[in-house]
Amino acid sequence: MDAVFLSRLQFAMTIGFHYLFPPLSIGLGLILVLMEGTYMVTKNRIYHDMTRFWVKIFGLIFALGVASGIVMEFQFGTNWSTYSRYVGDVFGSALAAEGVFAFFLESGFLAILLFGWNKVSPGMHFTSTVLVCLGAHFSAIWIVVANSWQQTPAGYHIVGVGDSARAEIVNFWELVFNPSFLDRIFHVYMGAWQAGAFFVISVAAWYLIKNRHTDFAKRSIRIALVFAIVASVLQAVSGHQSADTLVETQPAKLAAMEGHFEASAPADLYLFGWVNEETQEVTGVRLPGMLSWLVSGSSETPLTGLNAFEEGDRPPVNIVFQAYHLMVGIGILLILIAAVSGIMWATGKLWNARWLLWILVFSVLLPQAANQLGWITAEVGRQPWIVYNLLRTKDAVSPIVTVGEVWFSILLFGAIYSLLFVLFIFLLNEKIQHGPEDAAKLELAGKRA
Repeated sequence: MDAVFLSRLQFAMTIGFHYLFPPLSIGLGLILVLMEGTYMVTKNRIYHDMTRFWVKIFGLIFALGVASGIVMEFQFGTNWSTYSRYVGDVFGSALAAEGVFAFFLESGFLAILLFGWNKVSPGMHFTSTVLVCLGAHFSAIWIVVANSWQQTPAGYHIVGVGDSARAEIVNFWELVFNPSFLDRIFHVYMGAWQAGAFFVISVAAWYLIKNRHTDFAKRSIRIALVFAIVASVLQAVSGHQSADTLVETQPAKLAAMEGHFEASAPADLYLFGWVNEETQEVTGVRLPGMLSWLVSGSSETPLTGLNAFEEGDRPPVNIVFQAYHLMVGIGILLILIAAVSGIMWATGKLWNARWLLWILVFSVLLPQAANQLGWITAEVGRQPWIVYNLLRTKDAVSPIVTVGEVWFSILLFGAIYSLLFVLFIFLLNEKIQHGPEDAAKLELAGKRA
């Protein structure tokens, strides 16, 4: 293993761990707005209790997200200095915008959200909830802008030559609205909304199984389930649109996602399979011409295959193929779970269907798995480029980083992140086991204090 591979492995490990938390904070943040907004309209105390409980969970998730996210930015300087020099003006502007317009907004009002219940008016507290939610969503925008520019660069020019070459912004809005940005931010949002919704559903379903906080749990599920159904359906729509965009912007990635090798021929759609990259054969269940039909409306439309590219310009096929199909399979499963749960809720059978409640308890894992697989598909599918058609990954690593140094940091990060994850699960379990508190009692205690 060389330093390039290990640096990629290290970054994949750190971003994979970090990306457990932002989707939850984005999705849960919007659900908090719905819960507290319902309380503001109905004045029903149960929605006040619900908001206070989920705010505590949100604070824990936010803290872990910040702690794990800082590490990634340091890696740009330690492991990817050539990349940082080449795209610093572009990538740095998006990260700076994320800090100024998103993180400061989110973190600035977080204190009021967490501790302002008896110190500010209900209207001010609700405003803080809305602004924290917006901050989480704005944060995703600028991170996706930066990553989408790597996928489909726009609004730049290259100055200098050789080792001094670097990208400079010539049109900021072209950079922001690069060809893949809108599809990708919508896809990220839907994944985050699913993560937040199924997280709330999972905890509430567990309360129902244990016959605890039943009114709280039922109302939590009602809000989150509607949210989950909408997000799951829209996620399928956004996924289809993203694939359509790949036809023009990254045809090699699309070809790898379906194991399409012929340089120009109608493309099949595989339900599942295994790719033999040496023989260029896919063993699995396929729908002939279906990929061509999905992107063009005709099963006879030829699509660009992997053989249209030099061997050194092709992504690793089987890992992209498997990650993509697992992601799609999970997406379909989430739609089914949400639809069945919605039908059972509408008929009044959900609360007593223990088999379905147990499925809902474990459904919290599915959006997280799909989000991770989606990033694997996007990032591995871009290879061998770190900036598509501009800078190769092997040329972007820091030239003086050694294999031993990267191994040491991987082991160190692995140990620290393992401890952080254990601590997160412990604290999360403590809060869930404790359950919601009655807001009226809390306010009385606050007045006495």
